[in-house]
Amino acid sequence: MLTKAVLELEDVNAILDAAQHEAETQGWAVTIVVADDGGYPLALRRLDGASPNSATIATEKARNAAIGRRETQQFEEMINNGRTAFVTAPMTALLAGGVPVLHDGKIIGSVGVSGVKPDQDVQVAKAGAGAIR
Repeated sequence: MLTKAVLELEDVNAILDAAQHEAETQGWAVTIVVADDGGYPLALRRLDGASPNSATIATEKARNAAIGRRETQQFEEMINNGRTAFVTAPMTALLAGGVPVLHDGKIIGSVGVSGVKPDQDVQVAKAGAGAIR
């Protein structure tokens, strides 16, 4: 029987705190979502001033990074580089800002961020994901 690592509450809070710290250091109002390896949300933190719709977008970015097993920026690039049929995939928010969380080379969850420019969302998400080693 296989065993696998999972995100616990302490891990989720560490991810949220690291991502929030990065966003606040930069002065960015974002929503941060942490999901499990199946894409189900474990926590959502909407910073003061973040748009209400950023909660939905960040949730979908986290979901897609988890179930797609890659950064969501790769989906966006795939579509922008001509593979437009991918927009019909049963996924929404195929936008940069979703990042898998890895432990021992395995995806154990993901972080989704929405609220600023795509590269800034990615920066915040990666700061959060980097809290787990």
